[in-house]
Amino acid sequence: QLLESGGGLVQPGGSLKLSCTTSTIASSTNCMSWFRQVPGKRRREGVAGFNINRVATYADSVQGRFTISQDNTRNTLYLQMNNLKPEDTAMYYCALGGGFACYTPLNPDEYHVWGQGSQVSVSS
Repeated sequence: QLLESGGGLVQPGGSLKLSCTTSTIASSTNCMSWFRQVPGKRRREGVAGFNINRVATYADSVQGRFTISQDNTRNTLYLQMNNLKPEDTAMYYCALGGGFACYTPLNPDEYHVWGQGSQVSVSS
C-alpha cells in the first residue's frame, strides 16, 4: 500500500529526496510520517511528520535540513534531505496512521501501515 523510492548512497553534505506513493494519502482521519531505523536498534525513530494541524514536525536531529511535503494530486509524500551527515545513514520508512497518529506524528507506535523501506547511506 506504501511504495517508497529515492534512497541511495551520497557523500556528506549531499542531498536526496525520498518519495512514498500510496493509495490513501493523509486526510482528515489519518496522518503520514517518515521514520528511520539503524541496524541494531529495535525502535524506529520519527524523522518528520504532519501534526493534527497539518504543521510539519521534525526530529531535533534533522530540523533545518529535512523537509516533508505532500502532493495530494499524486498521492505522494516526500522527504527532501539536505546537508546529509553520516549519522543519517539508516533505512527510511514512510508510514500511515489513524487519527491518534496526528497528535504524536513522530511516535511509531501510532502507525499501522508501513512501506518496505528505502536505504539511505551517507559516506565519503
